[in-house]
Amino acid sequence: MTTKISVVIPLYNEEAVIEQTYHRLKNVMEDLAMDYELLFVNDGSKDATPSLVQELSFTDPHVKCLVFSRNFGHQIAITAGTDYANGDAVIIIDADLQDPPELIPEMVQKWQQGYDVVYAQRIKRNGETFFKKWSAKMFYRALHKLTDVEIPVDTGDFRLMDKKVYNELKKLNEKNPFVRGLVSWLGFKQTALAYERDERAAGETKYPLKKMLKLSMDGMTSFSYQPLKLASYAGVALSGAGFIYMFIILFQTLFTNTTVSGWSSMIIIQLLFGGFVLIILGMIGEYIGRIYDEVKDRPLYIVAESYGFEASRINSEAVPILHL
Repeated sequence: MTTKISVVIPLYNEEAVIEQTYHRLKNVMEDLAMDYELLFVNDGSKDATPSLVQELSFTDPHVKCLVFSRNFGHQIAITAGTDYANGDAVIIIDADLQDPPELIPEMVQKWQQGYDVVYAQRIKRNGETFFKKWSAKMFYRALHKLTDVEIPVDTGDFRLMDKKVYNELKKLNEKNPFVRGLVSWLGFKQTALAYERDERAAGETKYPLKKMLKLSMDGMTSFSYQPLKLASYAGVALSGAGFIYMFIILFQTLFTNTTVSGWSSMIIIQLLFGGFVLIILGMIGEYIGRIYDEVKDRPLYIVAESYGFEASRINSEAVPILHL
């Protein structure tokens, strides 16, 4: 039986790089001498990305494309790709070529050695700002400290997963998926593959600060309830500080002639306490918002069009997907 590899490529406004991405991926997959599919997921692009991929699907039977009805997000595009993949293993890679397709043969080799998940771990990030590198470093290390799940640091979504792994991933169906964390949570036999991340081939980043913050929040709230414990820790700290301050006031009253009006200390305490309460309420709100998303149980994404798939396979998908 021929081994088949599914390559999932999420897309959002990637017209400047899509042709180059396709040719590099095709060259790599052809050299592997395995059956394969290139599964592009268009996440509501506003440029010519959908039409370019549609043309590729008409000329190359290995190319398949899902077109979302709107932008649902990078992590959900990855989820859709794994839902529709049917290879013996699936590889997730972004279209911007920061993650080199030429690393895929090494991933496949480690998979053939018996590993169920092979994740690419960055040892260097080329072409990124100091702030982007620093914030990413802090995020991964904070997440590593806060969670009980062993989520590898400096690791994105560029990875290979065996079929049994991504089949389990399909069952999770979280409304705010943090894919790299979910794969770590699943377990199985995993290994790292170190590499240097390249500069983006063309276009601009699809992860500005706002989206990076959302991804960070998804990771934190999906795999840790430690932020909720902050209220208890801070409450103890504030109580201790208040107790010490009480002794200071008593000392001043009994043994000094210092006149304390009280207004300054009252205002400072109220501002500190009020700010702390609002921070805790915000954290609780984040968790409640995610519970709200789960309870609504809306479809994770909507596929408006698909190209390159057999009609029978599309109609028989047993996943929570809404088609137009």
